[in-house]
Amino acid sequence: MAPVLETKYVFTITALIGPVINAGEIGHGVRRVIPVIGGEIRGEGISGKILPSGADFQIIRANELIELEAKYALETDDGAFVYVANYGIRFGPPELMQQLKRGEPVDPKLIYFRTTPRFETGHPKYRWLMENLFVGSAARHAERVVIDVHQVL
Repeated sequence: MAPVLETKYVFTITALIGPVINAGEIGHGVRRVIPVIGGEIRGEGISGKILPSGADFQIIRANELIELEAKYALETDDGAFVYVANYGIRFGPPELMQQLKRGEPVDPKLIYFRTTPRFETGHPKYRWLMENLFVGSAARHAERVVIDVHQVL
């Protein structure tokens, strides 16, 4: 029998986002690019800032299911650089998804928004980020995305 799957909260990523770039219908959904322009990471064993270095590359499917692929970099308070690749999905009732697209507030509990962040760094203090799996529970706001990241034990 395999070990029981458990998680523990480790940190929160707050990514500030820029205006949506809409590339239009691409044959299997609408491609959008949302710049990551800053933010922070705070929690157990790590804190720092998100560098204005990437974007969230999305495809919106016909049923309003959004596939996310965010890639950006962060710098810890002690000077380490970490690359982040965060994949996920966001889904909810069509009327609430339309509200989010318009930048209107929506209760995050009504939207399914989960991610699987992966990290890369050469800094020995933060190798634990590459030696573990993580899952995130996220909320989209008009100018930011907040992700509570949990380590899979």
